[in-house]
Amino acid sequence: MARADGPALTPAAADGPPGATSALRAVEAIWRIESARIVGALARYTGDFALAEDVAQEALAEALVSWARDGAPANPVGWLLTTARRRAIDVFRRRSALDERYAMMAGQLAEGEISSGGVTGQERSDDLPWDPDRVDDDVLALMFIACHPVLSPEARVALTLRVVGGLSSEEIARAFLVSVPTVQARITRAKKTIAAARVPFGLPPPEERRERLGGVLSVLYVVFTEGSTASTGDRLLRTDLAYEAVRLARMLVALLPAEPEASGLLALFELTASRFPARTGPDGEAVLLEDQDRRLWDRSAIRRGLAALGRAAAVGRGLGPYGLQAAIAACHAAAPSVRETDWERIVLLYEALGRVAPSPVVELNRAVAVAMASGPQEALSMVDDLVVSGRLSGSHLLPSVRGELLVRLGRTAEARAELELAARLCGNARERSVLLRKAADLG
Repeated sequence: MARADGPALTPAAADGPPGATSALRAVEAIWRIESARIVGALARYTGDFALAEDVAQEALAEALVSWARDGAPANPVGWLLTTARRRAIDVFRRRSALDERYAMMAGQLAEGEISSGGVTGQERSDDLPWDPDRVDDDVLALMFIACHPVLSPEARVALTLRVVGGLSSEEIARAFLVSVPTVQARITRAKKTIAAARVPFGLPPPEERRERLGGVLSVLYVVFTEGSTASTGDRLLRTDLAYEAVRLARMLVALLPAEPEASGLLALFELTASRFPARTGPDGEAVLLEDQDRRLWDRSAIRRGLAALGRAAAVGRGLGPYGLQAAIAACHAAAPSVRETDWERIVLLYEALGRVAPSPVVELNRAVAVAMASGPQEALSMVDDLVVSGRLSGSHLLPSVRGELLVRLGRTAEARAELELAARLCGNARERSVLLRKAADLG
């Protein structure tokens, strides 16, 4: 069996036979695109979520050898599914000799192999061990299981990126700046928890689906947020992580087109990601919104985001928390400059967001919008209320905003102290350098 979270695909395979490099690239491409469908089909087929992921990884390892020797098959997904199914049969054989499940599975496989003369690169699509009409359900079920409420938030993120996104443990560890063993432990623990809780593979019943959907959306939101502004490290953006969240959000919208908040989340991701090209300079330094060259903003992403926001609004239930945040991002996308942004509308949208999803961060962002729309004094009173409440203690965001407001009010010494405090609290080196530069400029 593969290790608990599956083997990583590494460039080491390129040191093997002449076809190893092309085989590695083919396997990586198929896995990144089709991993959710493959694992989902195997989980439904075996009824065992952890086993499905393990045998899928074993099939990948076998593909690296076989495809390097014989070339990639015409139907690589079918090849991987059939190979993984054989590995699952071996497991069932070891668990219980010739029980009814094994007999049924082996009979189906034998019938397919006899009719096709064995599994080859020419395996027909009608031999594939899943119903094509249920593929979407398999992927959606996989998302709901990876984000099951019995798992911790950290485990949900790791498992979603692993089994739905197809990322390796090394990629996840690198994205969140934790060790590979930590990621592997989270994934292993998540699988054991799902097994212990006897979570069945399949979509939750309709009455639970909407409630559970919130967990799926929140996991994608966490992944994208970390990618769009890294909490630690020396890079402002982790675009690979952010774009993976965008890809998964697109998948979710395709599976649940009638869910407005799924479309709202995708709109938020697209509109936010549209600014990525202008958010960092040539050396990776952070570029503030007012200094960004808006000609660099990705207009295609803006159009996709506005279209998704339109779909979310068209449902007629009113925008939810993600849709409202997307509407705020749309205001920025439509403005030719910071000064010409519709700040009064943004204030109203933050007020609405504060009613449906109240949080101190929403209040802090509303204060920023108020400062732009009405001036810094009213905004400073709002920020001071947050200071008194202690709800953002330990976060660099609060002293950062307070420092900016004090600069605009001419209270230079206080502003410098706040910006220096924000720099001490900030975990991201790029953000920290901006704060220190602002504080030094005040000196």
